[in-house]
Amino acid sequence: MKIAVLQMTSGIDPAANARTLTDAVAEAAAGGAAMLFTPEMSGLIDRDRARAASSLYAEADDPVLDAVREAAAEHAIWVHIGSLAVREESGKLANRAFVIGPDGDIRARYDKLHLFDVDLPTGESWRESASYLPGKDAVVVETPVGQLGLAICYDLRFPDLFRALSDAGATILAVPAAFTRPTGAAHWHILLRARAIEAAAFVVAAAQTGAHEDGRATYGHSLVIDPWGEILLDMGEAAGVGFVEIDPARIADVRSRIPVLAHRRAIPAVTAA
Repeated sequence: MKIAVLQMTSGIDPAANARTLTDAVAEAAAGGAAMLFTPEMSGLIDRDRARAASSLYAEADDPVLDAVREAAAEHAIWVHIGSLAVREESGKLANRAFVIGPDGDIRARYDKLHLFDVDLPTGESWRESASYLPGKDAVVVETPVGQLGLAICYDLRFPDLFRALSDAGATILAVPAAFTRPTGAAHWHILLRARAIEAAAFVVAAAQTGAHEDGRATYGHSLVIDPWGEILLDMGEAAGVGFVEIDPARIADVRSRIPVLAHRRAIPAVTAA
């Protein structure tokens, strides 16, 4: 089964980002993919809050979401939008992923659970909680490529989420991201391969890449990893659409060889020595 992955450099203009997304939907469908995966913050990357304010919408009014839904229906393809910044009634935002069916209907939503509040050694400082509300639920949705477990970027560092997703039946895990270059170089490949191995599941990680209009830089290297931890696709730093074949039979093969899911046990309380 073929899937497509979009690696992009989102900018400050949602209309331009929407064109990139809809072009990718058309390219993925023309290439025979059953599903397209896009990065975190596919609709807008702009850390200037005042400037970004006019480009942020409630879900029902989001023009990027509308454009991708229309394109998915036109080309009869499933699309996972890695995430969009969606305005909530509280005035804060949700970092929300969408799974869209080939009829354009929204089949699932997931709000990022873990917010990136860190100070990096490079001097970069990020406070997602200043603008975003954390999600409340883990989500698995049925798709033509398998039971898809949803995560976003910083979620990658919290293996309990991925255990919950695989316990709920996930056979493929989506980890769209906008990883910084320092953290990407240090941890991206290692953590994604670990999540694939411990869940004995495919991992699809569509990523932002390059220098963005708002001044940030992202790591790229969108990856598709099989349940044994083998990298099937690494897109490097160039923007574009990549294709890869995945074999669902690989999941049962790996899980029969090392049945980690069957051997899982509830962890007892820790006793201090």
